[in-house]
Amino acid sequence: MSKQTGGRLVSLDALRGFDMFWIMSGEHIIHELAKATNWPVFRVMSAQLHHTVWNGFTFYDMIFPLFLFISGISMPYSMQKKVQLAGVGEAFELPWKDKKALYLSMLRRTLLLIILGCIVNGLLAFRGYEQTRFASVLGRIGLAWFFAGLIYLNNDVRKQLCYLVAILSGYWAMMEFIPVPGYGAGVLTMEGSFESYVDRLLLPGKLHDGIHDPEGIMSTIPAVGTALMGILTGTFLRDGKFSMREKACFLFAAGIGFVLLGLLWDTVFPINKRLWTSSFVVYTAGWSLLLLSIFYWVIDVAGFQRWAFLFIIIGTNSILIYMCAEGLVNFKYTADYIFGGAIRHLPLLWQPVLAAMSVTFVQLILLYILYRNKLFLKI
Repeated sequence: MSKQTGGRLVSLDALRGFDMFWIMSGEHIIHELAKATNWPVFRVMSAQLHHTVWNGFTFYDMIFPLFLFISGISMPYSMQKKVQLAGVGEAFELPWKDKKALYLSMLRRTLLLIILGCIVNGLLAFRGYEQTRFASVLGRIGLAWFFAGLIYLNNDVRKQLCYLVAILSGYWAMMEFIPVPGYGAGVLTMEGSFESYVDRLLLPGKLHDGIHDPEGIMSTIPAVGTALMGILTGTFLRDGKFSMREKACFLFAAGIGFVLLGLLWDTVFPINKRLWTSSFVVYTAGWSLLLLSIFYWVIDVAGFQRWAFLFIIIGTNSILIYMCAEGLVNFKYTADYIFGGAIRHLPLLWQPVLAAMSVTFVQLILLYILYRNKLFLKI
């Protein structure tokens, strides 16, 4: 844990918290409300809080790429002080000694995220190499952020865009034209895709789905594109040529454009989270930009921040609460110990709803205490 410093983009913390809220416990509240009320609005929301089986898209599929996109946005801001101290205009102009220190820091962060991801997967309860899953959400965030950062630190915006196009088109070409033994080329199924084939050959330990891993080796390549799109967005937000209102409007317009482009690409390269297809990268970037534009306009442009306080305290400790919610802390046990007796006196239909809400309440109390004491998990 470390003390927080200033200079954060408040809307970014709020959006990160909004994103993480659904993973940490928000989804369970909606699922229970759908069961208790049977209202169409909650049934629709509940259906959106499940991953698609293969091709297609739900809101739940949006959570991971949005978090990675936000991680990319943060990079130009985190590099700002180093750029100013070095007396250069852009990060790629930093002298070698400064870049070397950054590379080592980025590598340390990436390795730590990979290790933490393995711990979330159950590494501490080690049951042998073959039963250990090494691929993880946190590991992918670390790797995608690292390689996108290398591109950012060594290239101007124009070259970053070229890398982005090369990554997305190159991944599409590999998936479409490289044959898989026993299946041929362009078979985008869990069994026959080139991505799954490479994972079966090269990914150590246990695969998430036996024959495929959604955080595998090949699909991490386009995930670098997701992080890089976030970096490009962060660079734009730091640009002093445009007013904040103009930036919000541009983000919204760009979001619509990328959503449409993603849908167009979907006709030949399906939107698929498990394969992290190029169309998925573009489509989710569009929705990320739309959400960012709304949060940025309301919080940073219009100045309405109080409504987002709970999201902010989640967003400033997002990795910590993710790890805790994924099994490192039994919030349900604590919530039941504190509130279970009272909840069991209420109507049976509503007990699961209030039990889910009590878990969220306990999580928020923990996050609030950390926030008030300026304690944040820094990686």
